Amino acid sequence: MTNGNNSEQRDSEQEPITFVDNRRIDPEERDPHSDQPGDVREPAAADGAAAGPEPDGGNGAAGADVLADTISGELAERTADLQRLTAEYANYRRRVERDRKTAIDTAKAAVVTELLGVLDDLDRARAHGDLDAGPLKSVADKLATALHKQGLEEFGSAGEPFDPTLHEAVQHEGSGHDPVIGVVMRKGYRFGERVLRHALVGVTDGVADQGADEQPAADQAEASDADADANKH
Repeated sequence: MTNGNNSEQRDSEQEPITFVDNRRIDPEERDPHSDQPGDVREPAAADGAAAGPEPDGGNGAAGADVLADTISGELAERTADLQRLTAEYANYRRRVERDRKTAIDTAKAAVVTELLGVLDDLDRARAHGDLDAGPLKSVADKLATALHKQGLEEFGSAGEPFDPTLHEAVQHEGSGHDPVIGVVMRKGYRFGERVLRHALVGVTDGVADQGADEQPAADQAEASDADADANKH
């Protein structure tokens, strides 16, 4: 009996007992306090079967092309927006710079206009010989130089062609053809492209016109002398 029991004991040790759970309900997923069954077990994937769907090579390439076209379109749109903003900013800077320069020129012109009376007094003093020497001459020269550096220019001198946009004629002599400035009563001034004051001038005919008028008179005189000589003979 003892040998039989030992033989059975050895057989039980050599052959382990295995259990196969064929239940479809997972006992670990089942709530012991609930009457609801657990989740149904999914059968294991067969060996060699793919875990996910096989990629479709054709559809993937088409999708990549669509994505590339979308990105290219958005990039072109953003580039156009950037270029437009850059152009608008450049125009804004030009407008600001132009307005700033205009404001500065207007302020300078206003100050210089107030000094034109002083320049007229200096011109009269120079005409009377008061600025030939002395400290006043130095002051006048420095003032004129400073104003010229700021852009002040004078115009209107005898012999210049008459320009109604720059000169104001207060007297006129001659026929009026090819008029030139005969006498300057008050100088004109401009600041850059802006005329601060027109010049007061007297207008006369040009030298060419005067020569043309004198030539017919000389011809007539010679003709009269020739007629007189002929009558004598």
